[in-house]
Amino acid sequence: MKVIKKMLNPGDTIGILGGGQLGRMMALAASKLGLKTHVYCPDPDSPAFDVTAFHTCADYENEEALEDFANSVARVTYEFENIPSATVEFLKKRLLVLPDEEALRTSQDRLTEKNFFRSIDIQTASFYEVSSQEDLREAVEFIGLPALLKTRRFGYDGKGQVFLKSIEDVDGAFERIGSQPAILESYVPFVKEISVIAARNEKGQIVTYDIAENVHKDQILKTTTVPADINEGIAREARKIGETVADALDYVGVLAVELFLLSETHDHRLVANEMAPRVHNSGHWTESACLISQFEQHIRAVAGWPLGNTDRHSDVVMTNLIGEDIEARQDLLAKYGTAFHDYGKSETRAGRKMGHINRITPKKHG
Repeated sequence: MKVIKKMLNPGDTIGILGGGQLGRMMALAASKLGLKTHVYCPDPDSPAFDVTAFHTCADYENEEALEDFANSVARVTYEFENIPSATVEFLKKRLLVLPDEEALRTSQDRLTEKNFFRSIDIQTASFYEVSSQEDLREAVEFIGLPALLKTRRFGYDGKGQVFLKSIEDVDGAFERIGSQPAILESYVPFVKEISVIAARNEKGQIVTYDIAENVHKDQILKTTTVPADINEGIAREARKIGETVADALDYVGVLAVELFLLSETHDHRLVANEMAPRVHNSGHWTESACLISQFEQHIRAVAGWPLGNTDRHSDVVMTNLIGEDIEARQDLLAKYGTAFHDYGKSETRAGRKMGHINRITPKKHG
């Protein structure tokens, strides 16, 4: 392993695994801080390639390319959690990979993730491991209906899951998710979904951003509103959950925890849905409404630098531009109080996140 610096200096290079919009925004944040980035991604059309000093287009299993990549950077981070474990193992023998593999391992598998939450006394929906159609029938007897059947790995934006409303939906459901290892989760009758964005550095310093309220459309995040319409007690509890997760993983970087808020009739008002060991879509509002965005915060943590102020100076609504929404760019650019962000993707497709806008207004409270 090369000599590991405790703290990076301006001019040093951070490697980023993944070349999508999150990698692009991290690279832009690093540049602002005087750091260079090297993006590694197998997709030749990666939007992050356009804004980084260096890039490598190669498969995650290409050890020769990974060796060259490792030799060119001071440490490595990533923009999505489905990096192959072999890639991380190869790189961590040569330099720091942050966040480390424990955070990746935990978040890559829904069953592992749920068990992790329970182990640190964070509430989740009831769940049951499913490896066959017969397991699914047993799970339905245990969990009840309605429920969600989800693949344990590689699911996002509603992919890899089936909603089971009645017993008629159970037959063939395991096949419909590709007969992959899965879990059945009880349906949570939530009032709203909220999320907490937390950051932690190697010294154990933790900061959290104001709690966000999220609305999905077709199982893809559509809007994030801050401040969330919740009371201070719920906000404190949500922040505490983010801090607990970060400490339990000895985490370095930005992470998000998505939470369901239940009605006042429930003993436990907050139930953890899932975590993301990276910058997160529900934190894009921080670009416009905070002095230090989630992207800069992540780079600071990875570089070994002090974390920044998370105070919010404005109220904000972030709206994802999905598919053809991006075609309204001229109207969006003209809207007063609106910041427009195009991800630079060359192909517009239905359901694809093409950019976002942040609409800010004077801060009223919180």
